[in-house]
Amino acid sequence: MNYSISSGYWLAVLLLCAFVSPMAKRKVMADKTLSTITYSAKHPLHKWDGVSHDVNSAIIYNDDTKQPENVAVSIKVASFDSDNNNRDSHAMEVLEGIKYPTVTFVSSDIKAGENGTLTAKGTLTFHGVAKPATLTATRKDASGKMTLTGEFPVNMSDHNIERPSLMGLKTEDAMTLRFNIVFGL
Repeated sequence: MNYSISSGYWLAVLLLCAFVSPMAKRKVMADKTLSTITYSAKHPLHKWDGVSHDVNSAIIYNDDTKQPENVAVSIKVASFDSDNNNRDSHAMEVLEGIKYPTVTFVSSDIKAGENGTLTAKGTLTFHGVAKPATLTATRKDASGKMTLTGEFPVNMSDHNIERPSLMGLKTEDAMTLRFNIVFGL
């Protein structure tokens, strides 16, 4: 068998298929200038939010069905800003941000629902602990962009995180993660 002819043949077939039948699926990256992930935490004496503008996310988008089929999101723990440097430094210590630098969510099971809702069953990895998670998002399409928004609870204890304390009082175990991720279509 002449491998160069065979290889050239398959290359020509692939190129022809690319022009005859456009690929229905493509990877779309989130627009970092418009996307945010926010955590909300509570202590008996106060509550606060930390915001990350460094959202790394990609979807596999099916142009035929006009639906995302897979999603991956990764956020650096150090990228959250609560408008308090001491609190952010302490969060890095508590979350062991050097050892576990990212929080990720990955799903290949996304279902479209009514009124623009999407449900994604996947895995949330936080502080090195991977747990199944189901996220619900609201989808809005406008001006060639798809925006996914939603929120979900995360318990620190589920991810082996020791709750921080202030004045002998610990923060609540539950935090809320909110997301607003924008993809250019």
